[in-house]
Amino acid sequence: MIMRIDKMLSTIGFGSRKEVKALLKSGAVKIEGQIVKDSGKHVNPKEQIVTVHGEPVVYKEFIYLMLNKPPGVISATEDSMHQTVIDLLVMEDAIYEPFPVGRLDKDTEGLLLLTNDGQLSHQLLSPKKHVPKTYFAVIEGEVTNEDVVQFKEGVVLEDGYKTLPADLVILKQGISSDIEITITEGKFHQVKRMFEAVGKRVVYLQRIKMGPLSLDETLELGEYRELTEEEVDLLKNANVKSDL
Repeated sequence: MIMRIDKMLSTIGFGSRKEVKALLKSGAVKIEGQIVKDSGKHVNPKEQIVTVHGEPVVYKEFIYLMLNKPPGVISATEDSMHQTVIDLLVMEDAIYEPFPVGRLDKDTEGLLLLTNDGQLSHQLLSPKKHVPKTYFAVIEGEVTNEDVVQFKEGVVLEDGYKTLPADLVILKQGISSDIEITITEGKFHQVKRMFEAVGKRVVYLQRIKMGPLSLDETLELGEYRELTEEEVDLLKNANVKSDL
């Protein structure tokens, strides 16, 4: 990976191109121990050591974050009225300009992937890929085996659309039921609308899995962490059509 030194430094938060140019002219930047003042100088950040004021800097093209989204926060990059998931990031991560992969409703909690890798985002969200997403939900009303069968066949929503088959698992049955549901598409408010179609209401919803990636249970609401290389590789290979 060969790139201009000014582009590298501006990408990882050392300021605008103009500010980086001034930084270079001050003699604060070195490549392999040699002062570099030419903003057009090319560097291979994977093979060459770059320092600013004597401190090594690390460049990465893409960032992959797992967030445990709290309720009340919207899945957007900016909003004038509400707190967004990007507002939860520290500056060191926000400078990479990640965006949410898909959306969780404002009141929905759980696993949300943030990245600046547009190709991976497209792969995970493409209707052709059928990447499964699993949710835990608390349902007002008794979820029955008949519901399980109906969800397996697909549910007709209020607008006449019939969903793809979904895997519904009853964890606790009663006046209030605990369930897990796996869907392979992402229609607006889909899980809520599916239960409304069978006369029940979702009172709590949490996404716990997306493709092969499960929510890290050590993450408190609002906390996040970078994905491991193994997790990123798993996501990049999550392109096989589901058997649901």
